[in-house]
Amino acid sequence: MSRIDDLIREFCPSGVESKPIGEIGELVRGNGLPKSDFRESGVGAIHYGQIYTYYGTWTTSTISFVAPETAAKLAKVDPSDIIITNTSENLADVGKAVAWLGENQIVTGGHATVLKHDQDPKYIAYWLQSPGFQIQKKKHATGTKVIDVSAKSLAKIKIPIPPIEVQREIVRVLDSFSALEAELEAKLEAELEARRVQHSYYWNALLTPGTSWRRTTLGQIAEVFDGPHATPRKTATGPWYLSISSLENGRFNLASSAHIGEDQYETWVRRVAPRLGDTMFSYETRLGQAAYWDRDEPAALGRRMGLLRPNESEVDPRFLTLVYLGPEFQSLIRTKTVSGATVDRIPIANMASWPISIPSIPEQRRIVSVLDNFDAVVNDLSSGLPAELNARRTQYEYYRDKLLTFEEAAV
Repeated sequence: MSRIDDLIREFCPSGVESKPIGEIGELVRGNGLPKSDFRESGVGAIHYGQIYTYYGTWTTSTISFVAPETAAKLAKVDPSDIIITNTSENLADVGKAVAWLGENQIVTGGHATVLKHDQDPKYIAYWLQSPGFQIQKKKHATGTKVIDVSAKSLAKIKIPIPPIEVQREIVRVLDSFSALEAELEAKLEAELEARRVQHSYYWNALLTPGTSWRRTTLGQIAEVFDGPHATPRKTATGPWYLSISSLENGRFNLASSAHIGEDQYETWVRRVAPRLGDTMFSYETRLGQAAYWDRDEPAALGRRMGLLRPNESEVDPRFLTLVYLGPEFQSLIRTKTVSGATVDRIPIANMASWPISIPSIPEQRRIVSVLDNFDAVVNDLSSGLPAELNARRTQYEYYRDKLLTFEEAAV
């Protein structure tokens, strides 16, 4: 930041003057532009909602277009103009802005205001992300369900206006930070994707039957149980109610599960009560999905769920889940699927006779260990990626806010 400090000492040694936004340019309120006006081509257009969901600090192109006759009725956005949102469902988002750096004039519509100015456009767009703006806009925000900061109110918000040389150096530094952040995100995503590809390769290789695997039937290595054919009254606490929506890549996502009352439990487990080590699967909709139950806790099967109870002298419980999800058995499920009027299903009544291939138990356990290790690596990367990006984002925001805070010039 020494370069910026040098420029401040050179161009504004007595501090930086803050001016109302209304004094540094003209604010033009947009109107109209329903999404039904969008066309495949024509005049570029930025809808205020896209500023929240798609655009970053600046852009040189639009993802939407309108017919020339429609554009003639809308607010014009010239190169270097800033489009600022006026309404949002929350205070944090209202006032989000994008600098238009394309070559041609575009348009915007209602719930947005265009700032026409002679400053560095990126500097203004970056400053509109700073605490200095966030604190001031709170004083001007109105509404409860829909928050609004009008163009008239925006005009009163004060922005520090250092000399253009300082603005450009600040933009250069912040652009560099943004580029580094994007580069890091791309590298981390690429590493994660490489691990996923590697995991998929080993998954298919390890679970494709080898010459030493023996052919048997599902009923020889596990008991097959059908679950209840109805839906219980769900409760906030009590035994787990394991629905097909909770099956996720061989494990249960209990965030997608509910509970049933203790008073219903005995009735609901009359056919079978899940135990630690069981594999549960869907036999209607979400076909091919299965999960391993790794808890020693009361639970009940949901509708359209079946259960496999492993014969541990024949099959490792964890391997049973994996081989169910493996390429050979998944292919068998597809061939056995019966199309229905409303949902597809697999005939659970004769699943015990289905053929299945398994290796020796020591080999089963080795495969489980290898794939568990791969899962751990991918999961670590998946959880570490947001944490690493958040750390860089925090660092970026710290320096951005520091760069955009100035000693106030004496009036």
